[in-house]
Amino acid sequence: MENARPDWKTYFKEIVEVTSKRSACERMKVGCLLVKDNRIISQGYNGFLPGCPHKSIVRDNHEQATIHAEQNAICDCAKRGVSSSGCDAYITHYPCIICTRLLLASGIEHIYYINDYKNDNLVEYFANQKKVLIEKI
Repeated sequence: MENARPDWKTYFKEIVEVTSKRSACERMKVGCLLVKDNRIISQGYNGFLPGCPHKSIVRDNHEQATIHAEQNAICDCAKRGVSSSGCDAYITHYPCIICTRLLLASGIEHIYYINDYKNDNLVEYFANQKKVLIEKI
């Protein structure tokens, strides 16, 4: 009989894909988990400001009204007084430069992502400065 129990990376990959489905964004649904010692300490998805209308505002071909999944996960930690230092991040899409810097500044030690999306070489540059590995899963 084959062991169907997923390894930790597969487990968190599947959970972050479900998390992304909560997004109200029509263009792309993104999820992020912050994990420490194989326990989820925070999760986020891209969406509008809490309590505000879900009204798209596009400027220069980019949505301005939403918060990225990574930002929401970090904000959740801040609101609850939970440290993200020493966590791994599991993200459905390759992080943008701003989210990468926020993840690195908040103490993330490893970034796992599922889908390529506008992969910018500055993401790797900043991650290398902090000796953080970015790994596609």
